[in-house]
Amino acid sequence: MSYSFLDAENQVIANSLKIRFYPISLKSAKGTRVTDQNGRNYLDLAAGWAVAGIGYGHQRISNKLKEQYEALSFTSQLSAPEPTMVSLAEKLIDITPGDFPKKVWFGHSGSDANDCIAKLVPLEKNRSRMISFMGSYHGQTMGSLSLSGHPAQSRFIGSGNVVKIPYPNPYRPPFGEKNRLTDQVIQYLEQEVFKTICPPDDTAGIIIEGIQSDGGLLVPPDDFLPRLQEVCQRYGISLIFDEVKVGLGRTGKWFSFDHYGIVPDAIVLGKSLGGGLPMSSVVARKEILDVGTGIHMFTTSGNPVSSAASLETINIIEDESLIENARENGEYFITLLRGLQEKHELIGDVRGKGLAIGVELVEDRLLKTPAAEKTAAICYRCYELGMLVFYVGIHSNVIEITPPLTITKDDIDLAISILDQSFSDLEQKKINMDLVKQYAGW
Repeated sequence: MSYSFLDAENQVIANSLKIRFYPISLKSAKGTRVTDQNGRNYLDLAAGWAVAGIGYGHQRISNKLKEQYEALSFTSQLSAPEPTMVSLAEKLIDITPGDFPKKVWFGHSGSDANDCIAKLVPLEKNRSRMISFMGSYHGQTMGSLSLSGHPAQSRFIGSGNVVKIPYPNPYRPPFGEKNRLTDQVIQYLEQEVFKTICPPDDTAGIIIEGIQSDGGLLVPPDDFLPRLQEVCQRYGISLIFDEVKVGLGRTGKWFSFDHYGIVPDAIVLGKSLGGGLPMSSVVARKEILDVGTGIHMFTTSGNPVSSAASLETINIIEDESLIENARENGEYFITLLRGLQEKHELIGDVRGKGLAIGVELVEDRLLKTPAAEKTAAICYRCYELGMLVFYVGIHSNVIEITPPLTITKDDIDLAISILDQSFSDLEQKKINMDLVKQYAGW
């Protein structure tokens, strides 16, 4: 590790731009492996917060970027469009459900895409209120943080038009009953929220993550999302899915809501869409995105280089059967993780779909006391043993596993062995907790 580089970086890069889990700096990456400044290789189970969905350094993306940059390095699609963005929009419309007229908006990140939702959905509906979920993470801009319900945004006061309700967490049921979880959350929405502070005839949209990512990789009960869609349809409320982290094949289908046959009114994409380049998108009913002209735009949105990378990314997902790989290897990964759960008492829950997997660590399985510092210790020890993994969750106690969709069973076997050793090392007090404390608590 190049500590001199990290010391220099710390002198000039803002802390507000950092989330650090261990002292690493990177030099290169390929496939599922990254290489640090000292030439050490690591298996990457984070994929850079799920951005490297097709893996690092894919040759087809490299070729496409060079070709596009040399042909047309830039045009502002706002005023002088070219065909690549249109082809990408057509492809996104093709892979998203809904037989109603759809259009596409482009930006740079999940934050500006969810900002699009925050601005345009209330405008189109002529209703002032929005509903989101506690624990949700929709972004860091003012509109997107207003929609969020994560501790990372809790010190900021966002827009007052957003009401947050409990996410249906089967491991920690917000109303205490796992068997009636869907009924209780829907009943709370209709009988309490709608009848007191957020009347349905003034509610424009409900935004939800099909798997709540930074909230802890929470998978709702199978009947919850269809019930939520029914509520939205009954009251004329737009249903928006934030697929920034779990979309584009990660769950074993194109989108998380595809597991339930749901047709959203709007879908938010980002992270892996650009194949490593900044790119985001909203695919939505035409009337939402056409509610005004020039009211949510950025000069470099949908630029030809990022659009070319995004279009090629989708083609790679199809050509290399990465959705099927995510489903098959995700099931394999979860099975092996549940084997670890039987061996290590610290593992309270293993959950997920495809390659969006959460491992929640607790001090006591009965009380479910979050083991935040020990979660940071496991991530730190994995780094020392040659594997990168991050932790998330509102209690900072969930190991997030979102590797490239190209991950193999051999990679997974290696990951399990490193995790197993990390848990054993923690149990045997072989981890330097003084080092861990420097990286615990985000």
